[in-house]
Amino acid sequence: MRSAKSILSLYFAKYIVRKNNKWKKKAVNHQEQLMHDLVSKAKNTVFGKDHKFKDIKNYSDFKKSIAVSDYEGLKKYIDKLKLGEENVLWPGRPIYFCKTSGTTSGSKYIPITKDSISCHLNPARDAILSYINETKNTSISVGKMIFLQGSPVLSKTSGILTGRLSGIVAHHIPYYLKTNRLPSYSTNCIDKWEDKIEAIVEETKSQKMTLISGIPPWVQMYFEKLKEKTNKDIGELFPDFKLFIYGGVNFKPYKKTFERLIGRDVDGVEVYPASEGFIAYQDSQKEEGMILCVNNGIFFEFIESKDYNKNNPERISLADVKLGVDYIIILNTNAGLWGYNIGDTIKFVSLDPYRIIVSGRLKHFTSAFGEHVIAQEVEQSLINTVKKQPAEIKEFHVAPKVNPKNGLPYHQWFIEFSKEPKELASFEVELDIQLQSKNSYYKDLISGSVLKQLEVVCLKPNGFRNYMQIIGKLGGQNKTPRLSNDRTIADQLILQKK
Repeated sequence: MRSAKSILSLYFAKYIVRKNNKWKKKAVNHQEQLMHDLVSKAKNTVFGKDHKFKDIKNYSDFKKSIAVSDYEGLKKYIDKLKLGEENVLWPGRPIYFCKTSGTTSGSKYIPITKDSISCHLNPARDAILSYINETKNTSISVGKMIFLQGSPVLSKTSGILTGRLSGIVAHHIPYYLKTNRLPSYSTNCIDKWEDKIEAIVEETKSQKMTLISGIPPWVQMYFEKLKEKTNKDIGELFPDFKLFIYGGVNFKPYKKTFERLIGRDVDGVEVYPASEGFIAYQDSQKEEGMILCVNNGIFFEFIESKDYNKNNPERISLADVKLGVDYIIILNTNAGLWGYNIGDTIKFVSLDPYRIIVSGRLKHFTSAFGEHVIAQEVEQSLINTVKKQPAEIKEFHVAPKVNPKNGLPYHQWFIEFSKEPKELASFEVELDIQLQSKNSYYKDLISGSVLKQLEVVCLKPNGFRNYMQIIGKLGGQNKTPRLSNDRTIADQLILQKK
């Protein structure tokens, strides 16, 4: 017999899905109206005055007024916000700064406004409700849910609360989920990731877990700790565990390891949150890709990846996108980010409705020899290889070896196996064949004897974990880039060689 909470969750799911279907069917219209609304609201800000927002009448004007930029391009405005100034990028002051790493000038401080905070929260809710509506599986609403995330402890920058996105979001869990949510606040505040995982395992191992969410490598660590403590598969330990929500990296390379750890099938929902805004979520178990959140405070623009390094590459709106093309995604948000390149590349797999997949990172590639190998290519090559040369991959990283002591240069793959292939040499041959089939430039370099066959370096157990610990980025939302165009990461990983 269903509880009142499960019955209400199904009605709520139906209501939200019906409401969302309206904007899915009129996505281009919603995007056009959103562009005008964003410009109108920000026209009297410092940025709006500097860029003559009052003269913007259409998308053509918009592109002329606002250049494509990144954090460095907006930094002078964000620095004003950090000093406490108002009406800089968006009316008023931000209510939060989402602090992330990774720029040439240190940490990024991404503003979150009163208008944008709900846009970080609602799509996550809608992803779960879309799943409930489609599957009628309401049991996940009455059990315990865990969201592996960063610490909710926040600091202040000129009076503005500052922390990691997952920590900020932890303060806005809906009241109707608070009794379901784990871990406890005190456990969530533990700063050291290894201690935090131990505490989470102790808190959850005897609970009725129905939903588990997080970045795959950190959820994998949680599962491994649980199995070590209880000597049970996750599916046996949590018989009511029905849904895994994930994002941040491509899940396919982890799939076999998760299947082994869980011991049975569990439904999955992919989400695409970023510090700059929630971009997309999987709204169907039957259709490929994630629905683009076109009615969620973000006006999207797109540039074909192949044209990005050209002078004045063409920018297009949602109305002109095509299937199967690699696009750099550009955001304009109700937090005051304008023409903002987050560095991700996406592809549309459906235009009715608009569904996408993440195809890679603009800055995460290997092209030391002009091959421009991207994440999607290496991930698919690895997936295809393990089908022919059975193995389980825990994590990997690819970097160029430009000046080896002997012979031709090559690609060096650092792989931590959960289960190693029978013959590493055969695995290397197959992996190289697969990568050649995905990237014609790489194939030409191999056949032209500019490069030699790739090399796999096997890392010892917990090699990637040790590396992340050494650089102070263990846990939370942190993840090792899959590709690099230099040896910065590789030279550290080589120390973890088996």
